[in-house]
Amino acid sequence: MSGFDDPFVENPFADPAIQQATRVTTTVQNSLEEYNPFDSDDGKHKLQINSGNNAAVVQPLSQNAPPTAASTSIQITTEELQRRQEELDRKAAELDRREQQLQGNVPQLNNWPPLPDNFCVKPCFYQDFNLEIPPEFQKLVKHLYYTWMFYTMTMVLNIIGGLIILFYSGKITTFGLALFYAMLSTPASYICWFRPAYKAFRNDSSFNFMVFFFVYFFQTVLTVFQAVGLPDTGYCGFYIAISQFEGTASGIIVGLLLLCIAFCFAITAAANIMMMTKIHSIYRSTGASMAKAQQEFATEFMRNQHIQQAASSAVNTAINSQINNSRY
Repeated sequence: MSGFDDPFVENPFADPAIQQATRVTTTVQNSLEEYNPFDSDDGKHKLQINSGNNAAVVQPLSQNAPPTAASTSIQITTEELQRRQEELDRKAAELDRREQQLQGNVPQLNNWPPLPDNFCVKPCFYQDFNLEIPPEFQKLVKHLYYTWMFYTMTMVLNIIGGLIILFYSGKITTFGLALFYAMLSTPASYICWFRPAYKAFRNDSSFNFMVFFFVYFFQTVLTVFQAVGLPDTGYCGFYIAISQFEGTASGIIVGLLLLCIAFCFAITAAANIMMMTKIHSIYRSTGASMAKAQQEFATEFMRNQHIQQAASSAVNTAINSQINNSRY
């Protein structure tokens, strides 16, 4: 008689957990005994353990079987890492090129205006907000550039408005002046107030800030005048637009079209006022002054290559004339 036959002694093998573990062990052993790694009938196999809530079963897995979700996710992750690595390599190459440009090892090629390579006119300026403008001012300078682009678009619309007036009333004055103003003001506005602002933020130049404020103030006054649109001024403003509402259907349509152009001029004037206020507040916060601008102007004036050559020629001429006079 064994000790477990005693009713007062508990049998440990009667525990359900022990019996479950025994069945699992037996199942695994039977699966291992049935597995033949040298069996070539089913191809090459691998062992796969499918674990469930109750038992773990060892099953053969063929290499020809479709990939599981885990292998697919690993493949996607690898492709994503490769794509990111290529992107990082491109950025590193771009940063290296920009660093060499700043050091003067690579000549800096002009990229604005963005014209085709085989075009008769080549780019005149170099413009790169991410490279030349400090990060804290890049958004502001870009907004100023968008303001210039919107103003240029408004001048083109003003030409269309002059053409509408030409076809509607036969007056060519507005169209001719609008065409002349667009050809003149588009490059002049970029050179006279956007480039000074760009160089001011790029070099922290008080002199360029002063030039920008001086020119941009008159630009703002001009856009207000353009939005008003007096007769025979070449601008399709509110006055010209309202005067076209004669009660006829064609007059109302022409008036509405010209009214859209007038609103574009008004939006440009409002944007100019807002941009000038923001830039002026930044300029005052940097501690810049008129004395600093004058000092920068004098320094840049003396550093100018043409000025140096002219001064050197003048000095050489004076010395030669004095030597010749002393001989006689």
